[in-house]
Amino acid sequence: MNDLLKYKDYLATINYSAEDEVFYGRIFGINDLVTFEGTSVSGLKKAFQEAVNDYIATCRELDKTPEKSYKGVFNVRVPANLHKKAALAATKNSITLNEFVKAAIAYAVDHEKDIDQTLHLA
Repeated sequence: MNDLLKYKDYLATINYSAEDEVFYGRIFGINDLVTFEGTSVSGLKKAFQEAVNDYIATCRELDKTPEKSYKGVFNVRVPANLHKKAALAATKNSITLNEFVKAAIAYAVDHEKDIDQTLHLA
């Protein structure tokens, strides 16, 4: 799991490169690729804040909306046996496969800590 930083309602994923001895991150949930780095945690936080401030200023100058728009549509590839099980579960509950998948995702998001632990045990 990546660590996250938060500043002005923006989140960033954080990683560390042992080879380069540098922390680096990427602003999450925006249309553009904005990265930053620092050799210390405090340097990384400062670079993240500067990156967010620069991104907001650039978007204003370009009259552009900074947040990424989520359309609510995406493709998911699953093994055929899982597809079959999900379709059967949906049918048993008298709902569409799409409704079943939405409910499953909502459940997973609401139980993120449990899901994260399960994934690491597998």
